[in-house]
Amino acid sequence: MNVVIIGCGVVGAAIAYELSQVEGSKITVFDRQPPAQASTGAALGVLMGVISHKIKGKAWQMRQTSIQRYETLVPELEAITSRKISFNRQGILSLCFEEENFPAWEKLVEIRHSQGWQLEIWDTVKLKNICPQVNNTKITGAVYSPQDRQLDPTALTLALVEAAQHNGVTFKFGVTVLDAPTPPPESSPEFCYQLETTEGKIAADWFVIAAGLGSTPLTAKFNQMVDIRPVLGQALQVRLGHPLGNPDFQPVITGNDVHIVPVNDGDYWVGATVEFPSNGDEISPNQQLLESVREQAIAFCPELAAASIIRSWSGLRPRPEGRPAPVIGKLPGFNNVLLATGHYRNGVLLAPATAHAIREMIISQGTGK
Repeated sequence: MNVVIIGCGVVGAAIAYELSQVEGSKITVFDRQPPAQASTGAALGVLMGVISHKIKGKAWQMRQTSIQRYETLVPELEAITSRKISFNRQGILSLCFEEENFPAWEKLVEIRHSQGWQLEIWDTVKLKNICPQVNNTKITGAVYSPQDRQLDPTALTLALVEAAQHNGVTFKFGVTVLDAPTPPPESSPEFCYQLETTEGKIAADWFVIAAGLGSTPLTAKFNQMVDIRPVLGQALQVRLGHPLGNPDFQPVITGNDVHIVPVNDGDYWVGATVEFPSNGDEISPNQQLLESVREQAIAFCPELAAASIIRSWSGLRPRPEGRPAPVIGKLPGFNNVLLATGHYRNGVLLAPATAHAIREMIISQGTGK
């Protein structure tokens, strides 16, 4: 079974590693740039699974699959590669505000318990006691998710690449896809036998498009354009010099879509903005929006006012137009071209579940012919 994967962000790398464990597979990954350069490199790696309000269907199933898989995947990758992947196992704390709908949270706690997951509602006394760094009179309590996680998306992706290489996967960076064959006009599913690239013609049984925003021009080469639009996100790294609150309890703190992510002793990532293009696909980072995210983080944890900004960055997230994220399945008109793209803000969270889904599709159909 010969598989070509186009795109080496966290999703493409996860698929490569997953498929590398299938006996008799020959996997090649192409990307026009080095791994984890696009949206993966800008992500905060906050894995909001149990604490998300998705409770049924594919949206919840994928989250659950990924959260469970990460528990085994991270130590597995560390063992193969001897790389350390920063993996925060101290959960996610979601702050509640005056207008917050507590009955909705209570219902979610009930549902999660019935599904075998933990969630806790904390009142202000408990919050102040456990996380004294959170200090804002508008905060009426919090929801704590001990089984949700956060990790470093770039470190994860590089470990996935190295572990996949260890299992025999070939990675080729700096390669661009130039052309793909056009399917015949009749509607019968067609097979793509090869792609034209800057490295020459590449043949395979299966082609997987996991190129994020690069997926739109790629699918257009197949005359089947999947419309994925950019949404910009900016984040900051700030240095306080000491941990906020209890040094032994450093969960991710989130509220109003602003995340405060412990990175190491006294450093925090703060983000992220959500910026849509105003005309066409061009988006310039809005400095004011980034500043307002920082101000909100300070409003939650006033001590952050003393932190210095040591780095800021931005990235474009791939958001499917007119359909839910992500886009996973066959490219219309082709039986052996699969899409694993358009994850919007959940690429890191859903990478293991996406890899599992692609593996199942390929295995259930063999060579696809």
